[in-house]
Order: sequence, then C-alpha cells, then structure tokens
Amino acid sequence: MLNSEVKIFDTTLRDGEQVPGCKLNTEQKLIIAEKLEELGVDVIEAGFPVSSPGDFKSVEEISKIIKDTTVCALTRAVKNDIKVAAEAVKFAKNPRIHTGIGTSDSHIKYKFNLTRDQIIDRAFEAVSYAKSFVEDVEFYAEDAGRTENFYLARVCEAAIKAGATVLNIPDTTGYCLPSEYGAKIKYLYENVKGIEKAILSCHCHNDLGLATANSIEGVINGARQIECTINGIGERAGNTALEEVVMILKQHPYLNLDTNIKTQNLYGISQLVSEHMGIYTQPNKAIVGANAFSHSSGIHQDGVIKQRETYEIIDPKDVGVSTSNIVLTARSGRAALAYRAKNVGYELTKLQLDEVYINFLSFADRKKEIKDNDIHQIIETSRVYQEIISA
Repeated sequence: MLNSEVKIFDTTLRDGEQVPGCKLNTEQKLIIAEKLEELGVDVIEAGFPVSSPGDFKSVEEISKIIKDTTVCALTRAVKNDIKVAAEAVKFAKNPRIHTGIGTSDSHIKYKFNLTRDQIIDRAFEAVSYAKSFVEDVEFYAEDAGRTENFYLARVCEAAIKAGATVLNIPDTTGYCLPSEYGAKIKYLYENVKGIEKAILSCHCHNDLGLATANSIEGVINGARQIECTINGIGERAGNTALEEVVMILKQHPYLNLDTNIKTQNLYGISQLVSEHMGIYTQPNKAIVGANAFSHSSGIHQDGVIKQRETYEIIDPKDVGVSTSNIVLTARSGRAALAYRAKNVGYELTKLQLDEVYINFLSFADRKKEIKDNDIHQIIETSRVYQEIISA
C-alpha cells in the first residue's frame, strides 16, 4: 500500500543551473545546498560530475557538508560517467547515483541509433554498474512523456531487476497533458513487475506551463517523489517549482499527501537562489512572487482587511512572508486608504476619510503606486488636515 509521504528531490543545483547565464561557483552551491537541507528536501541533486572539474568538485564538497539529506549525482548510461559520479559522492552519508537513457522512439532512432531491445540492455547495464558503487540508484527514462507506456514498463522492469530504487519518469519536453501524465504513472504503478521495490518519481518540464499540474497528477496516481527546483528555474521554460507542489499538497489535505518541507523557509530560499543565480523572479510568480500576497483592487482590499481568507488561501506566514500587502493605486478604495493611513499614524473618521480620499484619487491618477511618504503629503494637503492632527 502506498504511504502518504511525497519525497522532494531538488535539482536546483543541476537542472536549475542549466539556465543560460546562471553558472554558480562551488561556494555558492554550498550555501544553497545547506539551505536546501534546512528546508527539508529529501534529495539534493548536486550536479553532473563528469561534465567538468568544477562540477565534480562541487558535488564532492556538497557531499562532505550535508548531514542527512541524500546527495545525488547525475550520469548518462556510460560507465565512465557512473564511475566519476561514484567518486564524487563517496563522502556523502546518503549517496545516490542517478543514471538513465532516452526511451522515446525519437531518442532511440535519432539520438542513439539503437533498437528498443538495445536500450533496455543499456539501461540494465547502467543500473547494475551504478549498484556496484552505491545502494541507492535512481534510473531516468528520458523523454518518458513521449514513450509508449507498454515499452516504458519493460524498461522500468529491467531497471528494477538491475537494482534501481527509484524510477524517474520525465516529461522531458513538457509535452504531456496532466491527464496523460497521470495515466502514465498509473499504468506503470499497476503494470510494472516488481514496482513495490522502487519509488516512481515525477520530473516535469514547463514548456506548456503544465509542470506543476503534471507533477500533482503524478503523485495522485502513485508517484512518491517529485523532482523540482526553487522558483521553477531550469532548461528552457523551467522545471516544476518546488514551492508550488509543496503548497498545493499542504493546502489540499484531503489528498492525504504531504512532504517534509519546512514551508516557512520557502520565501527566504527563493530570494537566496534568485540573488545567487541572477534570475529575476516574476512578480506574479505563485507563492514567492512579489505580488503573491499583494492586493490593489478596492474590492479585494476591503475583503482582506476584514478577513484575510476572503482572498488568500495561504497565510503569508506559512511561506515566510511577514504579512499581506495592501498596495494603494487608483483602483484602491476607502478601506485600503484608511488601513494604510492608520499604519502611518492617522486615525480618520468617516467624514475625514471622504475628504482625504478625494485628494488621494488626484495623487493616484498621477502615480502608479502610493507610498507611505505620499500618504503624509496627501493628508497634509487635505482640507481637513488641521482637524485630523488636533484630534
């Protein structure tokens, strides 16, 4: 029977770092790795050791400092890749080698020029060789999203026979619809011989904006690991965003699925990754964007001021944000102005507020956003200013 715990496999330092211009040095990777462990991720994919001496060093150094979290190194289904990865993670308390090969007809024919049976043999050999170095071996079937389910099941069976403990089912190109990806995971869970010996893992890309939805469908249908990155960074349009899948599972307890993530750390590590990688996080980014808990519409502001839950399904403090933000614009109403005025020291009566609001609208039409200093000026230039300060 499936348990309710969903493992979080963070690949910010591997897949996330593949974004053009986002190269991290070893010191930066160590800082982020320590924060990922504090966050509570179950697995840190630290890099692709054979790709460069710098990546090897980063994986090795991360392996030395991480106390309990599994440290994972990526390889191709190539013996030298696997040998180098094993050397890089040899200091890890909980090492994992992540090896695999493409399984879609497109990859088999054009990338490898092999047959389906030859791919199965390569998969078996790679996992078997990795197993000679570490107990925990994850196998990835690259482009599984576009791989026929019956054949994919055969590949997975071979990987399990070779000793794989995790089966990564990547939607490498972000092509699948959620219903398709969920059905694929369900098929594998119900049809792969020996599936009870391994964990199914979701690794979804965001080319069509479906990475988060696909990952959630995956765990609903039997997967128990999600591979993701902070802020959803990664190749092309990015990977599944860690903060999104974690909070979806947290906010939908009826799914009976949960993670070990300390969600109060999410905003802080989002800022940290953005700063070190030099990637601007879009303001409307779910959970960690600057506008995620900001309200500028008068109707929304009035509701939030009266009862936060009217327009917020997440308490900002649950993700490390101190408070909701009432943003004053020309769309804001009297309730928002009174709220912000009170925050800077003005208690306005209803009649005073009506008068100040007229002045506020004049200011707001000239500025995109009204700041605290503007509120002082608005009130000081209102006809009722003397009445307000003498109250």
